[in-house]
Amino acid sequence: MPKHAPSVDEFADVLELVRSESVGYLNQLDERLVREPNAAEAASALCESLPESGTGATRALAELIERGMDATVTSAGPRFFHYVIGGQTPAALGADWLASALDQCAGTWVSSPLGIQLEQIVIDWLCDLFVLPEGMGGVLTSGATMANFCGLAAARQWCGEQMGHDVAQAGLANCPAIPIFSSGYLHAAAVKPIAMLGLGRDSVTRFARDEAGRLDLEGLESALRERYGAPAILVANAGDVNTGDFDPIAQMADLAERYGCWLHVDGAFGLFARTTPETIELAAGCERAQSLTVDAHKWLNVPYDCGISFVRDTTMLAKNFTLFADYLPAPDDPRPMLSNLCAESSRRSRAFAIWATLKAYGRDGIREMIESHLALTRRLAAGVEAAPELELLAPAQLNIVCFRYAAPGRTPAELDQLNLDLGEAILNDGRVFAGTTRYRGMTALRPAIVNWRTREKDIDLLLQVILERGAELAAR
Repeated sequence: MPKHAPSVDEFADVLELVRSESVGYLNQLDERLVREPNAAEAASALCESLPESGTGATRALAELIERGMDATVTSAGPRFFHYVIGGQTPAALGADWLASALDQCAGTWVSSPLGIQLEQIVIDWLCDLFVLPEGMGGVLTSGATMANFCGLAAARQWCGEQMGHDVAQAGLANCPAIPIFSSGYLHAAAVKPIAMLGLGRDSVTRFARDEAGRLDLEGLESALRERYGAPAILVANAGDVNTGDFDPIAQMADLAERYGCWLHVDGAFGLFARTTPETIELAAGCERAQSLTVDAHKWLNVPYDCGISFVRDTTMLAKNFTLFADYLPAPDDPRPMLSNLCAESSRRSRAFAIWATLKAYGRDGIREMIESHLALTRRLAAGVEAAPELELLAPAQLNIVCFRYAAPGRTPAELDQLNLDLGEAILNDGRVFAGTTRYRGMTALRPAIVNWRTREKDIDLLLQVILERGAELAAR
């Protein structure tokens, strides 16, 4: 055996080390700082030249744990509110470890019958969970950006065909422009794929009736009426990232049907509103879309990375993404080849974690988790309204609370700077994590509640830290 190469004998010690350290880490999540004060220094300490001779697997992993842990962010913990990032349920984490150990490539049936079958099962289960039409197809992706990419690629193909043009085969060179219409809530994770697909950011028109970005429905219909009979893509937003607000999706579905458009719903976290009677009406109309996007690594609490692209007519995906190679199954092979439905040819078996979570906790468990977060969101909004120093900027409809620190006697510019400084102070404090955004021309905070471990004490601590740090900054 080569002296420095991997050895089968390393597995037992490596896995035991990682198991032991992981259990200790997970047991400390509720008390651990979200970010250590020395995080930047700890990350830099790992910078070194490539070693000529390795240390062996166990020593390498031990060094990574010893030197690197202070550079991590406890995004899996209950007090991370900065982005819409879920944690990981025990079932999902266990399944994800198993997926890594088995190292399945979920591209073709030949490479992993289990990976392919699980993915088809979880697509059906998720359609059921989100109350989507029977027969809706789909595929797992790395996240919302690639899920939007798949859905919008299908939309591009459909629009091209309505104009007598096969975009996947012939390209966009001679294809008429395909307009894209949305509200001011349109997210960067949808705009990026629009650019990647060659449709162009300039093809997007946002119809907003106010500074918040809410849809100007009359303006949208007027634009569609002018183009009557010409295809377009409507992007509806289920869950604005600043407030959790929704476009009027059912009315957009009416317009799509009336004027012959493709309706795509970006529901990265907002689609979970359909899992409980408390909020399902917010997302009414999603079931009428031609394509939808959602992230499992947000509110379903499976490990990164995992998105889902639902498409009513999966032939539109296949026309874009089918692989042709002598060593691959033929496109008409009856055995599923999921690489033909998405941009990725090499695909991790993301279905393991989704399947395990849905099997372990069921529809009732997911609903209970969502409803607990809705209650925590109401608690946070009530705390904001009760604090004279804080100003609630938008109704808390889902799982995001948008507000700012409103010290009296300050100009708008001074309030913006105060809240920018407050956002940075909260992150540096480390006890909780909640950053800033821009909303209606103001700098604001927008904590999002999606982690299954979050409890009332975590919400109360968030308010406490904001008021403490805000008072310190205002006093200066």
